Amino acid sequence: MSLISYIISHSQLSEQSIKNTVDLLNEDCTIPFISRYRKERTGNLDEVEIGDIVKYKEQFEALDKRKKAILKALDEQELLRPELQLKIKAALDITTLEDLYLPFKKSRKTKAEKARQNGLEPLAKIIMGQNANDVESIAFKYVKGELVSVNNALEGARHIISEWINERTDIRNSMRKQLERFAIISTKVVKSKIEVENAQKFRDYFDWEESLSRIPSHRLLAILRAEAEGFIKIKISIDDEKALSKIEDRIIRSNNDCAEQIEIAIEDAYKRLLLPSLSNEALQIAKEKADAAAISVFAKNLKQLLLGSPLGEKRVLAIDPGFRTGCKVVCLDAQGQLKYNETIYPHPPKNDISGSIKKISSLAEAYKIEAIAIGNGTASRETEALIRKIHFKNDIQVFVVSEAGASIYSASKIARDEFPDYDVTVRGSVSIGRRLQDPLAELVKIDAKSIGVGQYQHDVDQVKLNKELDVVVESCVNAVGVNVNTASASLLSYVSGIGSKLAENMVKYRDENGAFISRNDIKKVPRLGGKAFEQGAAFLRIRAAKNPLDNSAVHPESYGLVKLMAKDLGKSVQELIGNATELQKIDLKKYCTDIVGLPTLQDIVKELEKPGLDIREQAKVFTFNQNIKTISDLQEGQLLPGIVNNITNFGCFVDIGIKESGLIHVSNLSDSFVKDVNDYVSLHQQIIVKVLEVDISRKRIQLKLHP
Repeated sequence: MSLISYIISHSQLSEQSIKNTVDLLNEDCTIPFISRYRKERTGNLDEVEIGDIVKYKEQFEALDKRKKAILKALDEQELLRPELQLKIKAALDITTLEDLYLPFKKSRKTKAEKARQNGLEPLAKIIMGQNANDVESIAFKYVKGELVSVNNALEGARHIISEWINERTDIRNSMRKQLERFAIISTKVVKSKIEVENAQKFRDYFDWEESLSRIPSHRLLAILRAEAEGFIKIKISIDDEKALSKIEDRIIRSNNDCAEQIEIAIEDAYKRLLLPSLSNEALQIAKEKADAAAISVFAKNLKQLLLGSPLGEKRVLAIDPGFRTGCKVVCLDAQGQLKYNETIYPHPPKNDISGSIKKISSLAEAYKIEAIAIGNGTASRETEALIRKIHFKNDIQVFVVSEAGASIYSASKIARDEFPDYDVTVRGSVSIGRRLQDPLAELVKIDAKSIGVGQYQHDVDQVKLNKELDVVVESCVNAVGVNVNTASASLLSYVSGIGSKLAENMVKYRDENGAFISRNDIKKVPRLGGKAFEQGAAFLRIRAAKNPLDNSAVHPESYGLVKLMAKDLGKSVQELIGNATELQKIDLKKYCTDIVGLPTLQDIVKELEKPGLDIREQAKVFTFNQNIKTISDLQEGQLLPGIVNNITNFGCFVDIGIKESGLIHVSNLSDSFVKDVNDYVSLHQQIIVKVLEVDISRKRIQLKLHP
């Protein structure tokens, strides 16, 4: 099977779209570039569809690589027969491929191999022929050397038969189907661990039983974590009698001594070889599905977080609150540059409230502060209350900002390179302030797993998780676009076609030569060749450029088309931009060519109407209920404002202004069935919730979404 045929068999996409997309990928084009600027070639595929093609392409290449390795191994052992070669080449998945290879793997010291060495394979063949009536008499002929009895000989022959049964593809596939449909996952607590400190958080799973095919991803991952930490033992089981009966029906066709020996071998093969192997495989498949679900949740959350509402280029005073160690205060200019830092001590034990108010007031005036960002960690509510007491001369908005991952950033190499002369506390405050100005630009500097919007992110396949999150970050960065003259190397590295090394070169060139004044200037960056420019130029913005298109999503390769449109209308490009009346007069069909079609032309006109428009909404001020300061202040039935701070498959967590977040279980999002939590809430959405239950001892809060 060819690559194109393989992808067609796994998707609903057209052959031509797949072929052209694969060609573009082989030309080192990126997903954002292909989806935005090569719509004619792909048939207008979106990023998700192109991402699926990438995934299936990688699967096919991994399968093909494994096929070649197996064929080589068999050929070297002189075991490769034409029929087997054809089956291996025709295999459509790794499981089928490994089943074909199983009988030919280099022998290990198995019971069956030892029996072969003792010359028992002919006896095993006689028994499997099922024509002999006096098996013990036949087995007596093999009693010699290590084989001291007939029972020894028969046992060895059965071991060989058990291995043959284990290697039969039809039997393995039959058991796989039974496990897929009927497998039960059950747990038993390790009694010696019940009293261990962290054991109680897993107490729901101390004695659990559920269908493996129906277990929700979050519960399976929780159970697997409990097992990994030694608190429980997991067992995968099916109906043994039914499974054994199905195997017997495939093999036994007589009613003699041979059948009796085969029946014993079948039971041995089932319990010792088939069930352990295939139940582990079934659990691994379930784990992979759970991983995929958890990674999908994380990816959705991360996308919403990265595309969170920016305040924009405004001067910000940021505070990382604390009690004993004080509140770390920084002042940032509109571009996020650090202008001043200091520590104030408004809370216990120093309680310098008046001095702190005076300092904040003077800083706000001195640096013409337009907004204040307060981290949502320890002493956040107390600090917010202090700030709201201050009567500023100008209207200053106050925001509470998530601190998740700020400490990771502050101790990172990126932060040290940015602020070599400041300690981690100052860097953390800067990160809080910049998150308010532009969440995307700041959060790309932090390992996504540290941002705290996942579901069992440390338990899933880390390679797949990192890969998926990188795709999300790349998608978000390119969807928004990047100001090439202010962006950090971290942000630039996610621009289509750029990468970390070119991003560093761009920042270095900018530092040494001043701001880029046109997109063509980008070509002067060392090692940034034509391909990188083609892939990335349209995602890089240059404010106040001589050519207004340099601050738009119009690709430089289409500048000529825009000039022609403007010329035909008797306008300059500048006069055409933002002029909806004139743009509506353009007959797009007139400008279609063999390369450029209506999809690209429509995108160009749409961009000209509102060039460089940020797809994100602007940040809005939010205020928690000031009477709720701890979990003890909560009462059932209360209606409270909150902000969604994490979304999972089983519901969403809501920040209601105290240390503990409350949970809106999926059943409490709506009175009707909820298929996807994201259909009802989004990350950082401001909502009203009703308190259903408060468990102070376990620090758990149950909420309901108020309509």
